[in-house]
Amino acid sequence: MDRTDTTTSLGELALLFLRLGSTAFGGPAAHIAMMEEEVVRRRGWLTQERFLDLLSAANLIPGPNSTELAIHIGYERRGWAGLLVAGICFILPAMLIVMAFAWAYVRFGTLPAMSGVLYGVKPVIVAVVAQALWSLGRSALKTRTLQLLAGAGLALALLGVDELLLLFGAGIATGALRWPTLETKRVPPALLLLMGAVAALALLPMVFGLKPSDAAGSAPLGLGPLFLVFVKIGSVLYGSGYVLLAFLDADLVQRFHWLSQVQLLDSVVVGQVTPGPVFTTATFVGYVLLGWAGALVATGGIFLPAFFFVGFSIPLLKRLRQSPLAGAFLDGLNAASWALMAAVSFTLARTAVVDAPTVMLVVVSAVLLLRYKVNSAWLVLGGAVVGYGLQALSLAG
Repeated sequence: MDRTDTTTSLGELALLFLRLGSTAFGGPAAHIAMMEEEVVRRRGWLTQERFLDLLSAANLIPGPNSTELAIHIGYERRGWAGLLVAGICFILPAMLIVMAFAWAYVRFGTLPAMSGVLYGVKPVIVAVVAQALWSLGRSALKTRTLQLLAGAGLALALLGVDELLLLFGAGIATGALRWPTLETKRVPPALLLLMGAVAALALLPMVFGLKPSDAAGSAPLGLGPLFLVFVKIGSVLYGSGYVLLAFLDADLVQRFHWLSQVQLLDSVVVGQVTPGPVFTTATFVGYVLLGWAGALVATGGIFLPAFFFVGFSIPLLKRLRQSPLAGAFLDGLNAASWALMAAVSFTLARTAVVDAPTVMLVVVSAVLLLRYKVNSAWLVLGGAVVGYGLQALSLAG
């Protein structure tokens, strides 16, 4: 069944994802929470169940999960045109903001101060993500089995177990529990194809030889080599910004010697403190190395695989829900996706809620979200203003 909905205009999609790309601080968990608020609870574009299916599909493929979720949502509303519009509009504001930071960095040799803004924004993000977890949990964890599975997944994620192992383990567990009740005991081809494709993608780093020890001398720097390096990273990277740091270090610092360690760490900081996808770290690196052209090439390279992988997974996802066994597998994936998001949120809360003002920001944000339904984008901007003001007061004092 084609889920394209022509009642949503491309302009509506563009405006929504331009705004999210400009205000979605806090990493993938926060981005996902803000998308859930906008497309499920505010606009009713997707059901909770469909949103979770798309989130699980994004978790299964390499690349930036929240960007891939945006791409999926765009396809759901306006087909292939919506896929491109939603993805590009989510990336574009972050890319431009990071370019501005990179220009200041190259010109002045340092990063603009962002500590006050982050101090105020992070507690707000904790409240936004907590609300999304509560809302998504009611759909993802419908049975006692799924609740237990999510609890185990959360514990294992906090212990550092690989996210793909958690996702597949949960899916296989729910599939195995459903197997005895099936009238026709047959594994659907779409499920086998999905598992095979994900396994192949997960093994790509070994094929590409992404090991720092393989480094041998420097490599000539140009737009072509820069593009290929970021296409490769975007094609094989699972996980957080910290995993991205390891890949960038392996290629750009250790193997090709294009960046210094200090420049690399500064680029990751910019990716973390600006709104939108963390992968816009590539924009900063590209600008530092080759100016505006390098920024555009690096950004295009790292995000291009996400569009390809989402396009590949769309027909599989449609077929999976038609099979009872594959549907049970997806239910397990959804529970594990919830657990992974909860683990990231727990880590964020420990770093964000550190004193009385940040506790107050969490409480006030939660009340405004739950009681008065204030849009999370306004809360994020308010948190930034409060944090900057508190920093200015402390410096003045």
